Amino acid sequence: MTTESGPIARPTLSGSLAEAVIRMIGDAGLVAGERIGPQRDLAARFGVAVPTMREALRRLEGMGILSFRHGSGIYVGENYNRSVLPNAVLPPADRERLVELVQARVLIEPAIARQAAVVREPAALARLAELLADAHRCLTTGDDRLWRVNVDLHRAIADAAGNRIVAEVLDVILLLHAEDQRRILTLHGDPDADYEEHAELVRLITAGAADEVDRRMREHLTDVAGAIRPAGG
Repeated sequence: MTTESGPIARPTLSGSLAEAVIRMIGDAGLVAGERIGPQRDLAARFGVAVPTMREALRRLEGMGILSFRHGSGIYVGENYNRSVLPNAVLPPADRERLVELVQARVLIEPAIARQAAVVREPAALARLAELLADAHRCLTTGDDRLWRVNVDLHRAIADAAGNRIVAEVLDVILLLHAEDQRRILTLHGDPDADYEEHAELVRLITAGAADEVDRRMREHLTDVAGAIRPAGG
């Protein structure tokens, strides 16, 4: 079938099966970490051959919607019920891409921090305090988890803003080059100053200082982008 704009893509069988599995998970009320049926039973349920079913399930595994555990079975993955998914197969980023990554965050994270300061949900504030304390432990003990705790702190600020789609968008940006976040911390070169800036952001959000945290988040990320920018860039 064609239109004036060109041919209309027809859904593949594996794509249709993948959608059917997602609907099945929703209808059953399953959540991340819960087991779904074995491949053979699913193939019988949907009236297809086992290899065809496997192709659909592997597609969902690649998206993080399902998780295959050797010798145990197939489970609902952590990306089930997400609207925005990261690309898990990107090559490592060069320094210019890292700068662009931080610049993208400058465009959205100040507004996210502002909203978090407006909402000030108690459980979200407690989570921020917990992560900040963990960052301090990593800093004082030389724990190399510090880069990941810093990433999780920014993710928690997005969660505190109270909009799931916005949180997922930032999650994708932060996890787009997850291992490269370690390089950003190294290139930035001042983990103590980074910690103090994070502590100030948490303090301002907790105090409900929306205008100030918007400004400080913008300064924080702009400084990081400037520190990692290539010479002459």
